[in-house]
Amino acid sequence: MYYVYVLLCKQNGDLYIGYSEDLKQRFQAHNNGKVKSTKSKRPLALVYYEAYKDKSDATKREKFLKPHQQREFLRERIRNSLKIKI
Repeated sequence: MYYVYVLLCKQNGDLYIGYSEDLKQRFQAHNNGKVKSTKSKRPLALVYYEAYKDKSDATKREKFLKPHQQREFLRERIRNSLKIKI
């Protein structure tokens, strides 16, 4: 399985979108500071993910979610779902 995931920076509410074949391991790598793009944004919370059987589907979805407009849609969806301020 391949996973598209959204991480929330607990410090400032920024969202990070990525994909991985091993979600648990990748999330640990983010929070352990082993991922350059999120090293300064720790601690991070996993707030959303989607699972795909095919890698190309996951990478297409990740690219679709990254632009500002889609990111804001996700932000609202997560805010409403989790009842948190982001």
